[in-house]
Amino acid sequence: MKYNTNAKRLALPEYGRNIQNMVDYCLTIENRDERNRCANAIISIMGNLFPHLRDVNDFKHILWDHLAIMADFKLDVDYPYEIIKKENVHQHPPRVPYGETEMIYRHYGQTLERLINKAAQMEDRDEKEMLVYLIANQMKKSFLIWNKDSVDNQKILKDLAELSEMRIVRNVETFRLAESAELIDTPPRNSNNNKKNKKNHSRKG
Repeated sequence: MKYNTNAKRLALPEYGRNIQNMVDYCLTIENRDERNRCANAIISIMGNLFPHLRDVNDFKHILWDHLAIMADFKLDVDYPYEIIKKENVHQHPPRVPYGETEMIYRHYGQTLERLINKAAQMEDRDEKEMLVYLIANQMKKSFLIWNKDSVDNQKILKDLAELSEMRIVRNVETFRLAESAELIDTPPRNSNNNKKNKKNHSRKG
């Protein structure tokens, strides 16, 4: 009995040992026409293994690339596409650079800073005030996430003025923000005790 643990390592395990055996057999065929027919038959079987990917762009091209990889690029057939080069198989994608935008207060986030800049440029007074109110409350919520203690509304409005480069300045006496409890969802305390009390009350009734 042959065990897979003793067999050679699969280049693409997702296709399984049987497909790899077919590819290995195809490599031994001397007649080119027969070898081409065998390769096309293998491609059809490979495609049937992943029918849900048939709508993917270049699906057939990908299959032929995989066939070449499983044959270690030694299969001499008439490829209908320009297959991937061996040296590019394990090539790493280019490194994605990190954003270099500096943020004054990271706990507010870059998106909020963009919204502040957008609000500062708005001309419609009512829409601007509504957006400023939403931004300020979101700033307060973000601050509370990082700092569980209560936050002074004056601090939020001061940060808002700084982030808007003094284009949005509001007075804490006239510009009211939502209460901290309204912004942060907190589970009710002693919820289990409340449930027990309700059960006891229902039994007494």
